[in-house]
Amino acid sequence: MRCPFCDAEKDQLKVIDSRSCEGGRAIRRRRQCLKCGKRFTTYERAETNLRLTVIKRDGSRVPFDRNKILNGLERACYKRPIEMERLNEIVAEVEEEVHKAHDKEVPSSAIGQIVIEKLRRLDQVAYVRFASVYRRFKTLDDLVQEARAVIDAQHYDVPGQGRLFLETESPATPQDGEKQ
Repeated sequence: MRCPFCDAEKDQLKVIDSRSCEGGRAIRRRRQCLKCGKRFTTYERAETNLRLTVIKRDGSRVPFDRNKILNGLERACYKRPIEMERLNEIVAEVEEEVHKAHDKEVPSSAIGQIVIEKLRRLDQVAYVRFASVYRRFKTLDDLVQEARAVIDAQHYDVPGQGRLFLETESPATPQDGEKQ
């Protein structure tokens, strides 16, 4: 471990704070460099022996890399009011879902679908940005159609809960003889 600012050795670094994060799957450490005085954050994760391989659209196979998901989320959420901590939580959730559902190989489309579903609930603009790359929109009409679908779906999304009944335009009025 070296200071990312002045490249000081490990013995020049002091741990200021340690806490569990990502649902107990990682440790977040806040460090301060004694040489330059700057602070930075590091994360420790257990390396898994099970290596997951991602099958890309062109058929090639690459090792699963959580940083690629994080980079995609960062690009989609550029200049959006979303905290980095929330993006890290999404990456951890996606990683956990992928590892639970797949043993050795996973199609990149399955990963993209999980990410896109989480983004749809997080931020509409970030979702459309990500979808435009993930779904490879060919025309502006494709983009507009997706944006309309997001707006329409907004009427039915309640955070953490699905809709049981559709809203009606006017409240039901009691029939003759019924109590109000």
